[in-house]
Amino acid sequence: MARSWGRLLARIVGYGFLVVLVLAALAITFTVGWRPVIGAKKRALTSRTFEATAARLQRGDYLVHAVMHCMGCHSKYDGKANPPVLAAKEGSGQVLFEEGNIRLVAPNITSDLETGIGKWSDDAIARAIREGIAADGSTLFPVMPYEHFRDLSDEDLASIVVFLRSLPAAESNLPPNKIPFLFARLIQAAPKPVIEPVAEPDRSTPAKYGAYLVKMATCSDCHTPLNPKFQPIPGLAMAGGNPMGEGLNSANITPDASGIGYYDEALFVQTMRTGSVRARSLKPIMLWWVFRNMTDDDLKAIFAYLRTLKPVHHLVDNTEKPTLCKLCGQKHGLGDRN
Repeated sequence: MARSWGRLLARIVGYGFLVVLVLAALAITFTVGWRPVIGAKKRALTSRTFEATAARLQRGDYLVHAVMHCMGCHSKYDGKANPPVLAAKEGSGQVLFEEGNIRLVAPNITSDLETGIGKWSDDAIARAIREGIAADGSTLFPVMPYEHFRDLSDEDLASIVVFLRSLPAAESNLPPNKIPFLFARLIQAAPKPVIEPVAEPDRSTPAKYGAYLVKMATCSDCHTPLNPKFQPIPGLAMAGGNPMGEGLNSANITPDASGIGYYDEALFVQTMRTGSVRARSLKPIMLWWVFRNMTDDDLKAIFAYLRTLKPVHHLVDNTEKPTLCKLCGQKHGLGDRN
């Protein structure tokens, strides 16, 4: 009898363990997925190269310096001017954030052979930009906005690679990233291989091309508030409220009266050029000092796209005392009036 009970107990424990495994498998499948467990999805590198032409060099320079603000992360600043001025070693990288057991580093993207990407193939650079996988196969932390850059056209991608190849080699001995284990596993779900051609952006209307520029400029990363799971809050696209440090929150840039509904095209272009909305100055955390390098036509295209957004009533005012906002869950000026 004792043996029978022992076998029964062992069977119950076995079934219980199996149930736990099944429930764990279901939880993983329907929440974060299996990538944090098995590693990022990635494609093998190819031998493709990008011909360096004058047109690509010019286009790459424009995208890097005016639209995608690459050097905002990948260069050091002298800290003396407002807005900050890029240091001489452009593209040599910097420590973006370091606190406790977390360190995020924007690496050296110059052609330096030892500390930069001088030994990377063209396709390795392309894969890192659009797919978030470094030359050694490791996953890039998504502070590098490759999830936006997935939609970068093939020709624009080639132009950026050509331009990066033209940067003078600059040695920069940066420390490695330091990412807690859980975060290191969770980010494995972010990369997705780009295996199909990505066409040129639709330029049939200013608004359609503006949508492409807004995506490449990663405007939504700042201007769309996130929930505690770091996911965009439904219904608040581009409605502002995200904390940006220094007691600042991002602005509502939808065409609502609480956003930029009072802007016209001329005011928008002037704001991007000067960093001032009439008498009110923008903080450098808003990268107007990068976007001012865009052409008038591109800035007008961005404004045309922003006018197509759904108006969202969400009051955000950094000149007022921060109060809790029930819409975005953050504390910001006029939060209690939403």
